[in-house]
Amino acid sequence: MTEHNVNINGIDVTARYTDENIRDIFLPLLKKLTLIQKEKGSRVLAMLAAPPGAGKSTLLSFLEYLARQNPDIGNVQTIGMDGFHRKQEYLLSHTAIRDGKEIRMVDIKGSPITFDFEKLETMVKRVASGDVCGWPVYDRHLHNPVENAIQVTGDIVILEGNYLLLDEGGWRNLQDNADYTIMIKADEELLRRRLISRRVASGHPAEDAESFVEFSDLYNARSCLEHSRPADLTLYIYPDDSYIKL
Repeated sequence: MTEHNVNINGIDVTARYTDENIRDIFLPLLKKLTLIQKEKGSRVLAMLAAPPGAGKSTLLSFLEYLARQNPDIGNVQTIGMDGFHRKQEYLLSHTAIRDGKEIRMVDIKGSPITFDFEKLETMVKRVASGDVCGWPVYDRHLHNPVENAIQVTGDIVILEGNYLLLDEGGWRNLQDNADYTIMIKADEELLRRRLISRRVASGHPAEDAESFVEFSDLYNARSCLEHSRPADLTLYIYPDDSYIKL
């Protein structure tokens, strides 16, 4: 078992990965992406989609760490789509329709409509083309994205997000920019526990966290799990944080 400590969007996270998962899933994935990059001769963009609470940001941080420890793996850089959340001020002043009712966007923050898709699509195309460019990240304490927080320079870039493989609207064409796609699936109860814990860690009272997760986060999780296009690699995560390939 390997322990990985990282700060994700302003929150300290500790994850544990089994030796079997590292040997049989993670390293082979990184080696496959390295081979694709060598054969292509230019930057490779991989997309990893997973529901909120599945640990995708933490996993990508660990994959980046693994790549640095193995000289036969290419230059891997990981980024996320959370930096394309619309600003909190926008979400507070705009509404959306869900199940026939008009509700504030801030109350369903994290749903597809609360992201600036056009901006995300433009930046994904730049990354896929090999551009060196700035990339925003989301800070859970500020409740807003931070623009140009990192520079995208990697030869192998892995982008994570809830809706990268979503089979709806303009989202369904986003994965056409990817050289390889990955999907992580998980049980809803596992996601519920993780999401409540994460929201409490962000400073929300436990009761408010539970209410938001039930109304918003789990709705978004179902959208991801039930309405995503097939991926090149699909993983399932168990409550003990171990993975299997489906």
